[in-house]
Amino acid sequence: MEVKSRHHLRSDEVDDIEQRLADQLGVELDADAYELVELEDSEFDLVLVDGDPAVLYYEDEPFVTVRGANDYPPQNRVVTVDAGAVSFVSDGADVMRPGITEADDDISAGDLVVIAEESHGKVLAVGRAKTSGDDMVGDEGKVVESVHHVGDELYEFTV
Repeated sequence: MEVKSRHHLRSDEVDDIEQRLADQLGVELDADAYELVELEDSEFDLVLVDGDPAVLYYEDEPFVTVRGANDYPPQNRVVTVDAGAVSFVSDGADVMRPGITEADDDISAGDLVVIAEESHGKVLAVGRAKTSGDDMVGDEGKVVESVHHVGDELYEFTV
């Protein structure tokens, strides 16, 4: 991933990110430095939080990266998958209903969500919900479209 530009965020931009992540995810970022990294030929921009790629902008919406979600665990918008789904989700597959053990009721169709595995709660991916949280557990159908996952270019990004 090529860096197009990189600059520190103004305090009002930092406040906006912190507030939106707190409201959406219950995540409290606690950092001294926030730096926006605009990426060449990518649908994402990154925010380095104390040097770590913890926040992404996807379709102009700030959200945690997989690494950010593991550093700052979300309280909301979490979809939990069983052990059988882990390898698929980690490889970037969309999430299917049979693999989901639990989903937050506050999820609406179109929301960005984190996908965590059930045994340790580690976040494996970020995706876009195709249905509401109370409709995610079931027998068939794709319910979360994968956007970013463990091992992809964004996950492997280093400064």
